Amino acid sequence: MAGLAVGFIGFGEAGFHIAKGLRGAGADRITAYDIHAHTPGRGELIERRADEGGVALAGSSRELAASCSILLSTVTASSALEAAEQTTPFLETRHLYVDLNSVSPATKQSIDAAVRATGARFVEGAIMSPVPQHGHRVPILLGGEGAPEFAEAMTPLGMRLEVLGTDVGRAAAVKMFRSIVVKGLEALLFECVLGASRYDAEKRVFDSLGETFPGIDWDKLANYMVGRVVVHGERRAREMEEVAATLRALGIEPLMAEATARRQDWPAQLGLRDRFGAEGPRDYADVLRELESLSPQTSRASSVTSRSFSS
Repeated sequence: MAGLAVGFIGFGEAGFHIAKGLRGAGADRITAYDIHAHTPGRGELIERRADEGGVALAGSSRELAASCSILLSTVTASSALEAAEQTTPFLETRHLYVDLNSVSPATKQSIDAAVRATGARFVEGAIMSPVPQHGHRVPILLGGEGAPEFAEAMTPLGMRLEVLGTDVGRAAAVKMFRSIVVKGLEALLFECVLGASRYDAEKRVFDSLGETFPGIDWDKLANYMVGRVVVHGERRAREMEEVAATLRALGIEPLMAEATARRQDWPAQLGLRDRFGAEGPRDYADVLRELESLSPQTSRASSVTSRSFSS
């Protein structure tokens, strides 16, 4: 779409796939800025992705803001507020600031306040499916003052955007509390196969689950979800910590959210992702074989994380 200038704050997996899709859909001016652009290992990946996606790389937050009118923040959950604080000094009234990170409603509201103080408009975004599978067409729920304007600008490019209203926090709440189920199920299936495999009982477990919940291929689902935990568990753990904080602020003890975060974090502590690469394992059997190659002492020591979930 001629004249539409889009910028990405952070250029990891989500930013890359959305930007690549937008470029293919006709967005002719896409720029990204990532603080890791010169970090050994990560910098080379960022450059390769930029070349593949037809994305220009900015050298600073100031340069990015100057080149774009729509800014999409696609960083890690723990960096969302910091990324906004680094960008707001360069925002003007012409800017739309779109936060697509998996953070709590309270964090979205804090970013909203910081953005609106500059005269720019804020958009809360909640990504509801894995981005690599859908690219820029991934379903996204929107909120905030700038949500209708953002939807009007980006829907013609094929983005699947649903505006829930102009209040901030509702879209994040949908994402947060859905994650209790989705990421919790990933953690449950991972823990299930860890135990059942010791007795060669996985098939019987999945057959029994199939009788209780007909229509679900539990073996296939376990292969997919265990792989997702291995590749994305560290990021998912940080997201579940956001969920836990949100529940705690509501006066609800986050028993399940905290347990999910611990299990999601466990493969990262073992360094399993590095053993498989970005594509991840073929199936959960691959993961089990890799775990067997670790010393029993290492596996036991890593089965419980030392991260604190206290308020």
